[in-house]
Amino acid sequence: MATYKFILFAGNERKDGSFPVSIRITKERKSKLIRTGLVSTKEQWNESDGRFVSDKKIVPKFKIWNARLSEIETQINEIFRNFEIERVDWTLNQFEEAFLNKASKGKVKDYFNKTITTLKDTGHVGNSVCYSRTLHMLELFDSKFDKKVFSEIDIKYVKAFDVFLQKRECKGNTRKYYFKALRAILNKAIQDQEASEVTYPFGKGGFNISALEEETAKRYLPHEDMDKLKHTAVKSHAQELARRLFLFSYYCYGISFIDAALLTKNNIIRYNGGSYIVYKRNKTKEAKKVKPIQIKITSEIQELMDWFASNTILVEDYLLPIVSIPGYKGEQLYNHIRSRFGRNNKNLANLAQTLGITDMKLTSYVSRHTMAMTLQDNQVPREVISQILGHSDLSTTNTYLDSFASSVIDEAVKVL
Repeated sequence: MATYKFILFAGNERKDGSFPVSIRITKERKSKLIRTGLVSTKEQWNESDGRFVSDKKIVPKFKIWNARLSEIETQINEIFRNFEIERVDWTLNQFEEAFLNKASKGKVKDYFNKTITTLKDTGHVGNSVCYSRTLHMLELFDSKFDKKVFSEIDIKYVKAFDVFLQKRECKGNTRKYYFKALRAILNKAIQDQEASEVTYPFGKGGFNISALEEETAKRYLPHEDMDKLKHTAVKSHAQELARRLFLFSYYCYGISFIDAALLTKNNIIRYNGGSYIVYKRNKTKEAKKVKPIQIKITSEIQELMDWFASNTILVEDYLLPIVSIPGYKGEQLYNHIRSRFGRNNKNLANLAQTLGITDMKLTSYVSRHTMAMTLQDNQVPREVISQILGHSDLSTTNTYLDSFASSVIDEAVKVL
């Protein structure tokens, strides 16, 4: 059986009379000393407790230093537990290697921040925002989150975080948003060997993120409203621009606002006797085996691009008048597009009033859902719709199309 104790290494007295605070690990009557990085004089040290003396006059920072020893104790017990689970008949040298490796790793907040910085530096600003929001919410939940190590993010911790989110009146889909980000961080940390699978809270029998998903209101337009958008030009230039951007998304397989904003002339490719818009979704472009989406430029798409070229100011080589300031890159470009996204949705809301579209709130995202539902109404197989949408699996597509249009149901029940 292995034991450990915090002691002062008396064989290494410093000039100021202090000694290194060390861990004495003992196994099978053999011992090894490992330094903790802390020092103490004999007067400041409580040998029986293995802690600094709890007296501010003697040790002004005893609370901080004893808390650090408690953190180290957690690391030691985790290493013991991992060895036991993995059935490793470890040596003292193996323990030292595991401890020194663990001591430099495992802080969850540090790993969050490192990941956020990497995402920003590589142009994945949207994902960085998701992780930043999740980190902020975790810090609101846990005032000591900056000290948390990965081994502490277990099923009990995750359940408590979920209760906290519910008390803040976060809906199921909002909670799912935070937990998916936390799960992604944990998966990445395990892959990078910053964390262990031992306390992983989202595996089989763990916290079920998918159970949080709530069915949202359908966001696709009835055929008559879509016809209004297709065939009714409006006098307001801002509303007409919003209408044509909506139609561009609709005809381009429901391309997202940010993906449309980033399209340039380099995305137009000629082959097989036609012209195509070819791009990878910004959301998933770095995922494995992601194929580019190819959109044949139809007469409708070409007419829209010609209108943008004649009636708006296009900067640099962008195809659409969404990015309006040249030279923006990275986070600055992302924030600019998000600003234009908000303005466009306001213009779409005004357009809906002008055209008398009252069944739902008109946003740029409605074009994507409407396109998918139109394909389903015309008996296009879901597997094909999934590929058109650029989804990696069919289950994602099913969330778009998990109910038939009411007209289909009305027709079906005539047999009753």
